[in-house]
Amino acid sequence: MEIVSIDTRLFDEMIRRVKSVEEKAVALCRSQEDLGLKKWLDNQEVCEILGISLRTLQTYREKGLLAYSCIKHKIFYKPEDVEALLKSSYHQQNQTK
Repeated sequence: MEIVSIDTRLFDEMIRRVKSVEEKAVALCRSQEDLGLKKWLDNQEVCEILGISLRTLQTYREKGLLAYSCIKHKIFYKPEDVEALLKSSYHQQNQTK
């Protein structure tokens, strides 16, 4: 083991800077928590929006028709992905008529 000796003022300055970085990291994490899942939709909300059952929603996931994220054993969907599915479904129906 090697012993390194540094000036007390230099050590105190290093500690101050490390604490400053820590405070900034905590603040960034806190702001990300606020954004978190508030904008994401759960299974029930997506089923209501699309007018489908939970089983149909599962089929959409399995076929890769709707992107999702699983967080702590709960599935969430981005609103823009649900909207894109609605639009693609709408265009397909109009083209077949």
